[in-house]
Amino acid sequence: MKPNVLLQYILPHRFLSRIVYWATRWEWAPWKNFLIGQIVQRYDVDMSQAAQPDPLGYAHFNAFFTRKLKPGARTADPDPQAILCPADGRISQLGRIRDGRIFQAKGQEYTAAELLGDEAAALPFRNGSFATIYLSPRDYHRVHMPLAGELTGTTHVPGRIFSVAPFAVAAIPRLFARNERLVCRFQGEHGPFVSVMVGAILVSSVATVWDGMAIPPYASDIIRVDCAGRDIRLDRFAEMARFNMGSTVILLLPEGYEFDALPPQQQVVVGQRIGRWMGAPSQT
Repeated sequence: MKPNVLLQYILPHRFLSRIVYWATRWEWAPWKNFLIGQIVQRYDVDMSQAAQPDPLGYAHFNAFFTRKLKPGARTADPDPQAILCPADGRISQLGRIRDGRIFQAKGQEYTAAELLGDEAAALPFRNGSFATIYLSPRDYHRVHMPLAGELTGTTHVPGRIFSVAPFAVAAIPRLFARNERLVCRFQGEHGPFVSVMVGAILVSSVATVWDGMAIPPYASDIIRVDCAGRDIRLDRFAEMARFNMGSTVILLLPEGYEFDALPPQQQVVVGQRIGRWMGAPSQT
């Protein structure tokens, strides 16, 4: 086992993530300016599209990391049946769900039921489609709606907080089904769909537009929240959540949707078409 993979198993994930959580909210100017400067230089962050283009104009590092974009910096594909990319980042994997199984990397897969923490919730996606999108430190870290939908519930699934960088995805079995994550379930025009916010080491904080901070606190047991009756409806392309630091978003869609043939590591941005509703499958 390579040293960088071995470290993923032995590091105190939650302890380190708690330290980073507070460190990225410290407003002492020399500290936050140092952190922001390191990310801007190391990852060549394009600040020209940010609503606040001065990287040192943010109150703390997390405010920089979750920065808004200027109006018009991202636009939604005009086709109303298009699946919109929910995040800036790169395609990790994308394609069909085969008998409930999702491809992670060569030699690695996991089940939709494991990912969602619920066998029944996974049934509509048994032969549907999935897209896994990796956000790097340079990316815009707000997550948007791929389709219009009403929130029906959330599931906070406890777990590890492995890195979701490509080296870890290739080496750690069932990584996305093992990491702490927030499953957001929606009902759309053509059936249910799911956006899964997957935590990662040092970057495991998730907030939603309807309830605010969801992770932390970290969970010791599965936490299910029924949102029926709350009338939380979000338009396609609307902001739905954000990573306080970055990670991975996984979309699950039922049969009838098809993703475009986008290869692994393809750069994508919020609002671009990554697939389309092709029509309900024939019943034969």
